[in-house]
Amino acid sequence: MESGYVTTPFGRRPMSLGMLASQHLAETIEPGMKRSKWKLFRAICEARPALGVTDRALTVLDALLTFYPDDEISEEKGLIVFPSNAQLSLRARGMTPATLRRHLAVLVEAGLILRKDSPNGKRYARRDRAGAIGDAFGFSVAPLLARAVEIESLAAQAVADRELLRVTRERLTLCRRDISKLITAALDEEISGDWEGISAMFRALLARIPRVATAEDLAPLLDEMAMLRAEIVNMLERRIKTQKIDANESQIEHHKQNSNPDSNYELEPSFETKQGEKAAADNDPNAGPSDERRLKQQRPSCRMSNRAEGAADPGAGPGLKSFPLGLVLQACPSILDYGPGGNIGNWRDLMSAAVVVRSMLGVSPSAYEEACSGMGPENAATVIACILERGGHINSPGGYLRDLTRRTEKGEFAIGPMLMALARANGPTARHAS
Repeated sequence: MESGYVTTPFGRRPMSLGMLASQHLAETIEPGMKRSKWKLFRAICEARPALGVTDRALTVLDALLTFYPDDEISEEKGLIVFPSNAQLSLRARGMTPATLRRHLAVLVEAGLILRKDSPNGKRYARRDRAGAIGDAFGFSVAPLLARAVEIESLAAQAVADRELLRVTRERLTLCRRDISKLITAALDEEISGDWEGISAMFRALLARIPRVATAEDLAPLLDEMAMLRAEIVNMLERRIKTQKIDANESQIEHHKQNSNPDSNYELEPSFETKQGEKAAADNDPNAGPSDERRLKQQRPSCRMSNRAEGAADPGAGPGLKSFPLGLVLQACPSILDYGPGGNIGNWRDLMSAAVVVRSMLGVSPSAYEEACSGMGPENAATVIACILERGGHINSPGGYLRDLTRRTEKGEFAIGPMLMALARANGPTARHAS
């Protein structure tokens, strides 16, 4: 198009600022710019929702491009096509004239084509004596060339969004299948646990899946299902571990009864101490070496780098799977303030913060060490973070932690529901680890 040239529509069709903006945009084509018309058309098809055009309008655009003489659109070869309504209707698969005009208007409004109407509204071209086109009236495809980079970018984004939705749907389907089959296996094996509550939670998650969903709609549901699956796996692995321990103890007991029966060696008798006595012994400066050795025999160590105040070793504990750190921090953002430098970037930072919070809440070192041994250090730190988040509702954090530890060892407590409830309460705007 000529620089600074403005064309208005023929007849009663009004002029609009959008048309004027499209005409100015068509004048910004970079010199020498070319694009394959069919590759550009496929990109428009991919980006159709973002461009605001219908599939029927794309049928008309497809027909218009067939009248462009070359495979590449460029200014050197002209940008005006001038088919008659009859020819355009034939190539648009027999579209009626009224429907054709309506979808041509959609393409103009979307800024994909321009009208360049003649004085009488007819579409034609004037040629010189050599047969070259001097001036033409019809539809200009200049906006396609001017917006080529934008259209290709929108198409790439649409493809990426579609792929993300596909992957998210696949993961959600696998997670649903895993949870369903694991619950069925637990019920068939008669494994103890609140499987009725877990099944109800699973059904509630399924009911929240929309019929037509985007990746953004499915992402939080996938996170919650992944947490539920991890909790179920933890409960089942805990049962497997318990069975292995029972089998090993049976073998060890059988070995002791049948090996060296003539030996006069007597095992040291075991001692039982109440919880209050344990805490008192921990804080008693006069406790002797034998007392300390007896306490070590009574409770397992959490392998903490600094016993009472250090961070728990990630390799310690019963080997149960922990939840993703990002989900823990989303559910319990308050723990971030107690990390090194006011931030938590890994599990060791979280466990260091948990030791600080443990002391602040008045939880004894022995109670925390028992939790580390019974749940694993990562899960124990997670529970401390949950207790901190729910601090206003818990009267005795130390007693609460000991009760959760005992219930965990019996297979009666699951971290997942508590963590999921806090994650839903805090929402997606919670702070995350850097």
